[in-house]
Amino acid sequence: MADKRLRILVAKPGLDGHDRGAKIIARALRDGGFEVIYTGLHQTPEMIAEAAVQEDADAVGLSVLSGAHMTLFPEVMRLLKERGAADVAVFGGGIIPDDDVVKLKGMGVRQIFTPGASTEDIIKWVRENVAPRQ
Repeated sequence: MADKRLRILVAKPGLDGHDRGAKIIARALRDGGFEVIYTGLHQTPEMIAEAAVQEDADAVGLSVLSGAHMTLFPEVMRLLKERGAADVAVFGGGIIPDDDVVKLKGMGVRQIFTPGASTEDIIKWVRENVAPRQ
């Protein structure tokens, strides 16, 4: 089990049509040695949670630039829990105010990366903070 590569689902929830950052992160995570599933644009929280379960993801990375982060992150987490996958690590990034970062972390979001975060820092964080699910 120690040799299992982490499976990371990268998703763009909501109506935001800007996915360049998500694609950059997905590629960096792949190049960093992780298995990456990119779901594409305009995913509903239900689609994301279902894909995470179906793909046996260890973590879900959400990219939100639309301002709907306080709705989308908690809903994805609720749906993961509902599907028996509350142990899937949820992290994300986007244009998220510092006050909301604190609130999201209080809700169980593991980490938020804001504009300017390096791909190296994200890869390092995943390596140090995400474990394979049992």
